[in-house]
Amino acid sequence: MEIQALLITFREVLEALLIVGIITTYLKRTNNKKYTKFIWLGAGLAVLASIGAAMLFQLVFTGFASMVSEMYLKIGIMIVSALLLTQMVFWMASHSRELKGHTEDKMNKFISTGNVFGMVIHSFLVVLREGIETVFFFAAITGGNIGAALQGWGAITGVIIAFAVSYLFFKGTMKVSLKTFFKVTGAFIILIAAGLLVQAISMMQDLGIIGSVIPHLYDLTWFLPEHPIDYDHYVRDHGVAPLLSGDFGIFLKALFGYASMPSLEEVIAYLGYFAGIYLLTSSRTGEVKKETKGIETNVNQFKKVN
Repeated sequence: MEIQALLITFREVLEALLIVGIITTYLKRTNNKKYTKFIWLGAGLAVLASIGAAMLFQLVFTGFASMVSEMYLKIGIMIVSALLLTQMVFWMASHSRELKGHTEDKMNKFISTGNVFGMVIHSFLVVLREGIETVFFFAAITGGNIGAALQGWGAITGVIIAFAVSYLFFKGTMKVSLKTFFKVTGAFIILIAAGLLVQAISMMQDLGIIGSVIPHLYDLTWFLPEHPIDYDHYVRDHGVAPLLSGDFGIFLKALFGYASMPSLEEVIAYLGYFAGIYLLTSSRTGEVKKETKGIETNVNQFKKVN
């Protein structure tokens, strides 16, 4: 759970910082640095609003869980989160090129009309979007216990790394390209989304919502148990220990949705998800290569200003 929280928080916070960086870059380049404080004000208010949204979400989740089956809520959150995580990766890839121009046009209108309130609201909404997404994803990876994710070392570490990476990029002291960062983090986010989807299917089968043609397509318990309990049961039943610990299995299950005895439907969904991602990626490879240069251009312009 902590690794998932780290990756999600890192990705979301970095995206928010990059957009805020585009805005502050434009303000400095146009000699309107005096408005920068309003941009950070909006971002700060968005952080507070995101924390409030997390508390409200937790309250609503607890209330619904007392009226209906908590498992049904978890399944719904997992499926929606898997879709949102996938959309998040592709959205950033497809909009990075036009992000700079759109943001600068907005700022230009605010500056020309002296609309300080509009600047605050714009930066507020930009950061709030990332914050709300983070809250929803935390609900998915923790089964509704958002507080556990917020208080864990994963979320805190993700925020720190995102600030560090953003600072080093804008100062020009880090040589690794942003495109590489987004590719790597995007790959891990896709794996997390696939894991959530498969876990949702497994839970639906446990509840009898959907059936299974083959409940256990294969059994890898001898190699890597899904849970420490499965490890103990295997030792009890066979007299020998699996090759790897159940602690490692539970780590992979939390991060990527690993299952030692998956159903046929889980395997099909997992492979089908990646097949869909591959088809979508292949059809827009050339377009994405051009669009991801937009973020690099923003960073380079920031360096020139400084």
